[in-house]
This record gives sequence, C-alpha cells and structure tokens, in this order.
Amino acid sequence: MEEIKQNGGEAIGFAHNVASEDDWIRIVGDTIAQYGKIDILVNNAGISSAVPYLETTVAQWDKVMSINLTGTFLGQKHVIPHMIENGGGSIINISSIAGLTGGSGAGAYTASKGAVRLLTKATAIDFAKHNIRVNSIHPGYIATPMTVDLMADQQMKMWFESQTPLPRLGKTEDIANGVLFLASDDSSFITGVELPIDGGYYAK
Repeated sequence: MEEIKQNGGEAIGFAHNVASEDDWIRIVGDTIAQYGKIDILVNNAGISSAVPYLETTVAQWDKVMSINLTGTFLGQKHVIPHMIENGGGSIINISSIAGLTGGSGAGAYTASKGAVRLLTKATAIDFAKHNIRVNSIHPGYIATPMTVDLMADQQMKMWFESQTPLPRLGKTEDIANGVLFLASDDSSFITGVELPIDGGYYAK
C-alpha cells in the first residue's frame, strides 16, 4: 500500500477474514463510502494444503474451502450489486493450475481451486447482461511467501523448475500483469475464461 502511495497512487487497506460475511459487508461498505463505487474485484486470498487424502480431517477440509471457495463466493456476492448499479465491472478470481488438473496429496486444495474455476464461469454467465466480466487466473509454480520454504530446498526448487517448459519459476509480477489485463478495457470482450499463467505447464 505504501509503495502505491509513493508512486503517486491512492490506496486504503482493510483487515478482514474473507470467510466472514460480516467482514465482507463491512469492507465493501467502507470502500463505497471512500470511493463511491467498485469497478474491479480481485479474489486473491488463499491457503494451500498438502495433506494426504485419507489423513485430511473435516476441519482441515472446511478451513481450505472457507477461505479459497467461500471467500470468493462472498466477495462476488457483496460486490456484484454495486457493479450492477454502476453499469458493470471486472472480477478476477485467482485459482491455480490445480484447478485445471488433478494433483497428488492435495485433495482439498485441488477441489477448492477447481470449484473457483467453475464458480467463475457460472457467475460470468449470470451477470454478463449487466456488463460484468468474470474470469479466473491459474498460476503455476510461482515464487511467493507461501512457497518460500519449499523453494529454500535446492532440489525441490529444481524439481519445480523442471515441471515448467519455460525454464524458470514464475514471479508475482507475471500474475499481476494478467490481473491488470483482465481488469482493463483491453479485455472488454473476455469473460468466463481461465487464464493459465504457468510457463507452459498446462500445455504438457
């Protein structure tokens, strides 16, 4: 947020639990009060889970679903009415390559990200008549704070790189550039699609 301000932009920040409907109601209301409208929603909050299927508890399953899926549902639910009133908008839901293919040892995570992909399509169809575009982005292996511990292991880092046809890990800027495209008027005739940003992983 400070970086945005230092570069001449304007930003405010709110702490909230994406799985809480009350929190969504509060921050959407505060945003409308500050700026008067919402043009873009990026549902980016998520957690990973690498628990073997038969060892996954209901509590672990529910936690992953509440953040990755319910959080996306609630964000859309409480922003869309304002977008309708404003004549349109763009929603970008961050899924994963795990939302396009099966993954070993991460059943809850894979299920949640696959559900985000199809929730995106359903929402896109329902609200296209209101000029609201809804798309999903599917990152591949990206160097982020969530993967820093894995990437600290050189052998593990080399394995991740070997899975990606373009010979490097993705950067957060790669995902941000995709978000900017889908948020902008340059993508004004694109809705209901999934955009893999994965260095070619899904093409294999």
